[in-house]
Amino acid sequence: MTTSVTKERMNSIERKALFGLATLYAFRMMGLFMVLPVMMTYGEVLNGSTAGLLGLALGAYGITQSVFQIPLGWLSDRIGRKPVIAGGLIVFALGSVLAALSDSMFWVIMGRILQGSGAIASSTMALLTDLTREQFRTKALAFVGITIGLSFTVSMMLGPWIALAWGISGIFWLSALMSICGLVVLAWLVPDAPQNSGRLSNGHFLQDAKRVLIIPDLLRLNFGIFSLHMGLMATFIVVPLRLVAGGLSESLHGWLYAPVMVLAFVLMIPFMVVGEKKQLLVPMFSGAIALLIVVQFLFITVGEGWVVIGLLLVLYFMAFNYLEAAMPSLLSRLVPLDIKGTAMGVFNTSQFIGAAIGGVVGGALFERYGFTGVFSGLALLLAFWLLVSLGQKMPESIKQLVIQAPEPRDGDIDWVARISESLLLLDGVEFVEIHEENREAHVHYKPAKITEHTVKNVIHSDTKITH
Repeated sequence: MTTSVTKERMNSIERKALFGLATLYAFRMMGLFMVLPVMMTYGEVLNGSTAGLLGLALGAYGITQSVFQIPLGWLSDRIGRKPVIAGGLIVFALGSVLAALSDSMFWVIMGRILQGSGAIASSTMALLTDLTREQFRTKALAFVGITIGLSFTVSMMLGPWIALAWGISGIFWLSALMSICGLVVLAWLVPDAPQNSGRLSNGHFLQDAKRVLIIPDLLRLNFGIFSLHMGLMATFIVVPLRLVAGGLSESLHGWLYAPVMVLAFVLMIPFMVVGEKKQLLVPMFSGAIALLIVVQFLFITVGEGWVVIGLLLVLYFMAFNYLEAAMPSLLSRLVPLDIKGTAMGVFNTSQFIGAAIGGVVGGALFERYGFTGVFSGLALLLAFWLLVSLGQKMPESIKQLVIQAPEPRDGDIDWVARISESLLLLDGVEFVEIHEENREAHVHYKPAKITEHTVKNVIHSDTKITH
């Protein structure tokens, strides 16, 4: 008996994985974002504080994130996703406690450095792609993207309230608590990734990183996420100031961002659905970049009143959220399974470097050329990204097939390994997992290279293929 599996809805494992990892992301991002609106003001009470050191305390997290994303992503390919994620959460909690106990600028900076050393974004994103099928991956990543966006909004509102009640140390204590809650979610809610009997690599870190860095489409995506987050940081250096100039006081900004993010997500969904169903992901990708360029010019020409700025932010985040979801989805389809974590590490490192540079460059442009200089500079950056993205290719489609293998012969203890090896010798088979207890073989294959009939024949013949 053979069964070809095609489902229109997420299964229970995918739903648990999505909810659990999105919750983990929310806890982690709130622990990061809550300090942003208060560090420069409440941090003045720290011994030895200066404006430069307070700025370093904010940026130190991103520096160590950039350093450790790639090696920890690679490590997750070797020892598994969940151990790396758990270790990162523990390190983040320890850094939060160190910062919370400190009354000197030096040790707060050390705490922020330690927080950033728990760089788990690449491993977490890789685990999400491990646990979701291709047809649901962009939706899952979009959901995580909007979760991060909403976490940002809530954090910008909560941070000042917590600092007012308990000082900046209260924020670090809450960050530590959220990290511990993340460990509970990871252990009890997030499913284990399937044991990969696919094409495992025994390569060293530098070998795997080199494999990632020579794939042109991955380089395009790395430059894309760099540009996207450089643009985000630079845009939000000036947008709050523009809102104040447009008549909206700082205390009300959070109340504007919340509906903006929700509306942008709702408007993005139809484009995401059409892109997936009609195989138009790459054209939609380029269209979203073009929309970001248009928004930058509209910020210059009409973006003065806070209502107009709010509407432009809806368009901005509609494109931003689509790209934030589409790029990891494209990456997960382009990269070989055995180096997915390494590839996610490079991708996330590019993101953090872009954010750091965006803050510096955006501030310099604003100081020298004002609002127009920032928006014009970003329009040029995005136009260059659009040109780079035109060479992006649509990855080959991957299908999942679930087949019941024949009853093994008495005493045949190697039948799982034999069938797996036979399947993996076929050009086009990407991943094999066989459940010995019910004899179900889960096979991911590229229909452009191999037919379902061939896969079924190999399983039922149980004959090793040789070249």
